[in-house]
Amino acid sequence: MTASGRVAQVSGGVSQSAFDGSRLRVVLLLEVEDGAQQEFLTAYERMCRRVASTPGHVQDQVCQSVEDPAQWLITSEWESAPSFLAWVNSEEHLEMVRPLRACVRSMRSLRYGIVRETGSGRSEAGAGERPVVPVRVGDGVVRHALTYTVVPGSEDKVAEILADHPLPATGEGDPVRLGRTGLFLHGRRVVQTFELRHLRGDLLTGLLHLASLPETRALEEALAPHLERERNLDEVSAAREFFTRAALSAVHHVASSRPASPRTRRCALAYPARTGSGEALARLLAGQDDAATADPHGPLRAATVFHRDDLVVRLVDLDADPASCPATAVGLADPEAVTAAASLLDTAALDLDRPLADDRALPRLLALAGMRTLADRTAADL
Repeated sequence: MTASGRVAQVSGGVSQSAFDGSRLRVVLLLEVEDGAQQEFLTAYERMCRRVASTPGHVQDQVCQSVEDPAQWLITSEWESAPSFLAWVNSEEHLEMVRPLRACVRSMRSLRYGIVRETGSGRSEAGAGERPVVPVRVGDGVVRHALTYTVVPGSEDKVAEILADHPLPATGEGDPVRLGRTGLFLHGRRVVQTFELRHLRGDLLTGLLHLASLPETRALEEALAPHLERERNLDEVSAAREFFTRAALSAVHHVASSRPASPRTRRCALAYPARTGSGEALARLLAGQDDAATADPHGPLRAATVFHRDDLVVRLVDLDADPASCPATAVGLADPEAVTAAASLLDTAALDLDRPLADDRALPRLLALAGMRTLADRTAADL
């Protein structure tokens, strides 16, 4: 599989993916404010009427605890993880959930791919046979990225600020431990990648905790004059909205089972996609990375694909200088994939001035998509 968009299961190593063909089950655990149960249910019903027409949405349920009336459970089913991520990271979602959030003390969001199903009685027309979803292997790391833009002319100052800032200090008592973190710049766009360990609660809980730490607060103060869009991480609801707008979800990660190498180097690439083509491009790159990491003699050791709307970011670990293996570095080693990518990439936004099939196009793409590394650090307590 290369250009078809179907992601294959990887033998050995680590492989996590939103592109495995599974439906998605989203679980929200909520604690409703005292006396606000009916208001909460009314807000939920309004939201459901609106979300019912969202592409990929299948159904949802709301349940109230038989033991504690303040405890509620909302479950929703989606045709795939990408369709849910497109909705949950949207401005429309932020608007829809505001009345619901106003009624709750706490909310925890959990997301699961449906691997097996029994006794479902699914006999409706067109349901067909569901693919057998592979059981993938994790490594105890939750991967995520954030992206935002800075005002024109501030790029060098922002690079200086980000390169010098210390990582937030996390320890045993924290709801999350911060692992390897990367900061990258592409034009006026900043991308920060996170490897989070020992996450207690959901991803948002971990991000809100990191935002509350002194190192993050100091960094925010230094960045504030240079941000294209103002943000406030000191206030929980404002921070939550920033994390939604800035989210670059990790939709695919694959790592070779080969032993670690001192030669390994990490780089990041940004791929602007044509309007509406971001998911297809992310799928294409994910499939290429599966094939490349399976090659025992290839230079690709690990790759993570992040996606939001028409932006795809790829974080790669290579046992070689990227310039020495441009096809692998940009994730387009298969000629069929090169042809497919030509119709998905926004080559004008990249200023790519030659067809991808040209022998010099992939090195040129590597140079144009490659992000400037500002920092790549691992927290000292891991």
